[in-house]
Amino acid sequence: MKTLVIAEKPDMGRNIAAVIEPKAKNARTYIEGEKYIITWAIGHLIGLAEPDAYDDKYKKWNIQDLPIIPEQFKLKPNPKTKDQLKVIAELAKRSDLLINACDAGREGQHIFCLIQQHLKLRQPVKRLWISDLTPETIRKGFEELKDGSEYDNLSKAARARSEADWLIGMNGSRAFTTKHNVLLSVGRVQTPVLALVYDRQKEIDAFSSAKFYDVEATFKQGDTEYKGLWQGERIQDEEKAKAIAAKVQRKDGIIQSYEVKDTREYPFKLYDLTLLQREANAKFGFSAKKTLDLAQALYEKHKVISYPRTTSNYVTEQNIPQMHKSLDQLRGTDYAKFAEQADKKIVHKNNKSVCNPAKVEDHHAILPTNKTARNLAPDEAKIYDLIVRRFLSHFYPPAEYKVHTVMTEVEKESFKTTVKQLLSEGWKVIYADQKKDGKKSRSKKDKDDEDESQAEEEVTTPFHLNAKEGVRCLRSKAKEKETQPPKPYTEGTLLKAMESAGKQIEDEELRDAMKDSGLGTPATRAAIIERLKHVGYIVMKGKRIVITQKGKMAVEVIRGAGVDLLTSPEMTGQWERRLNEIAKGSASDEAFMANVKKFATMIISKVKMQSRVAKESFEEKPGGETKPSRSRKKTTGNDGDGATGGKTKTANQAAPKKAADPKAEGKKAAGKKAESASEAAKNTEPKPPAPGVRTVSGIAPCPRPGCQGTLIMGRRGYGCSHYKTGCTFVIWKDQFGVSLEPEDIASLALKGKTARSFRIEDDGGPRQAAFVLLDREKGEISAEE
Repeated sequence: MKTLVIAEKPDMGRNIAAVIEPKAKNARTYIEGEKYIITWAIGHLIGLAEPDAYDDKYKKWNIQDLPIIPEQFKLKPNPKTKDQLKVIAELAKRSDLLINACDAGREGQHIFCLIQQHLKLRQPVKRLWISDLTPETIRKGFEELKDGSEYDNLSKAARARSEADWLIGMNGSRAFTTKHNVLLSVGRVQTPVLALVYDRQKEIDAFSSAKFYDVEATFKQGDTEYKGLWQGERIQDEEKAKAIAAKVQRKDGIIQSYEVKDTREYPFKLYDLTLLQREANAKFGFSAKKTLDLAQALYEKHKVISYPRTTSNYVTEQNIPQMHKSLDQLRGTDYAKFAEQADKKIVHKNNKSVCNPAKVEDHHAILPTNKTARNLAPDEAKIYDLIVRRFLSHFYPPAEYKVHTVMTEVEKESFKTTVKQLLSEGWKVIYADQKKDGKKSRSKKDKDDEDESQAEEEVTTPFHLNAKEGVRCLRSKAKEKETQPPKPYTEGTLLKAMESAGKQIEDEELRDAMKDSGLGTPATRAAIIERLKHVGYIVMKGKRIVITQKGKMAVEVIRGAGVDLLTSPEMTGQWERRLNEIAKGSASDEAFMANVKKFATMIISKVKMQSRVAKESFEEKPGGETKPSRSRKKTTGNDGDGATGGKTKTANQAAPKKAADPKAEGKKAAGKKAESASEAAKNTEPKPPAPGVRTVSGIAPCPRPGCQGTLIMGRRGYGCSHYKTGCTFVIWKDQFGVSLEPEDIASLALKGKTARSFRIEDDGGPRQAAFVLLDREKGEISAEE
């Protein structure tokens, strides 16, 4: 009997075979040597079965048949790769030991476990857990094989994630699709991500730009010239700004205060996958999926980087010798001039910006291996360059600056100046040929921040002032500025928001702490964004993500049904944290799944009570296309992934038929799955509404007599869609100390009273009361016990 090694993909299997069985015979679907047989899975060979595998009635989508909650989930082989599954089954009969050599992560563990479960393999299991595919690492991995049982908790987390996605995706998609006669894809992770894009667009739409004025002055003392910004409350009166500028021009002044402080800037953190995707999107316009695919090719095909699907920006003490070897290898490449000047002594176990074992779980940060990169495609070379330069920067000392902070007073008006004088480039020499990157500010404030109250200038020449001597204002001017709306998401900034579950966190330590409770994982985030494109919820305008009408309405009907948790990034982030706790053995997968089943059941009960929304509400307006959000600049993307080029597709055009499959996000429908999903969509094609059911676009018809508009959700309240033609009806969201939900507004509009009561605070103290609509003209409400 031999040992059967199961890798995740053919390339990985061949790389392993070349090391452990160099003289083995290649039989196309496996490689056999004296001791080992090496085969592979070609990704997911097995998935969770469709609902009709449990009951034929589920072939048609009917809201009355929901929820679908299997007692035991059934498995179904992928028909396209069933022959490879048979190969594994036959090879297993000749083996007395299995080695799980699938990707060292949650999904890789799941792929192996599904094969093991479906084929009922009973052999003992060992686990190969490695971070790159170089011969040295593979050899060492086989010398240090772990017992398969050590990864049982990871298997439980992987299965819980898969089954939770199935329950929410299948039930949510079928419920909302059948209720509204529009094919709507709902997912445990994709829906909160869509809600992030929706909420950002609402903020942009509600933003009202305002003009303000800065006064900038140029001062001189001896041979030194410097600029300063006027200090005081924001000026909104142009004449006042001009008056201050005129008042100080060509006048003498004094230096109120002058401070000089030495500072250091250290290299940016080593890459994890999400950070690599964000920077590749910002610099090259690459989509998250494209960056992942390129990194995967560098890992699997070229073997020049370590495992890319990592969440860590650090390494352990054991990785440092390998980092030193990789540095030596780079001395014989195009990076020789940087590698020669690098200092190995800087990267050691006590350098916490590099070596921090507490922040390394499954895999360390992405690193170059000691294999020389050859024949890289142009885009592969760009990603490799990012990784190598970041790696090299940590072998250099910090950049050193003197920061001069000056307060200048002229005619009793104060001006602030900050001059950053470069003393030593340090690690920034790595980016000297990429000026834009080399000068990247480490300030937490964006350079474009409208509240920036000081001028900061970076100089390489000596800067000096004598605080006891006077200065002269050479010139001054009032500069008109405008407050800016929040910026539309790019894939890079959306990845950042997903990593922190939508929270705007700039502090890097806090961001690290949030990594366990983000939306999705580094391995799945790219696929989630692609899924939103495929189902027609978002389109790309250059680098910017634009939500379609279908995407907007999907969020509104989900929230309107009263299942806000389904769109909540924080809630989904907590679910992700719980999955990580299951993987560590500190939480129960059974308790997690029990809560997911309750949530799926609650979704169905809420949707059944919801009013149907007109199908036209999901379509782009006639003759109009999805418009990009406001922007001062016109940008064009240089990455074809998901971009629509010139005209933006409408929601219907952007959604291919295969997107009908409401399976868990990120998984593409294939073969019969796509056909069955399309067939299901046909079963929900428009039927006349039941007698007495009024179809409306929005939450409910506007109660104002004679108005034909509908109520829609705004930033602070629920107003009429006909506000532009004079309807003044609005019900504010927050009243009497409570926040009203869309279903409450629907009850007020249709029945004149909320269906539920609230604990409210007023002059009489706390009490339970429902709300009633007092004024159908303006939307005034009151509380009634």
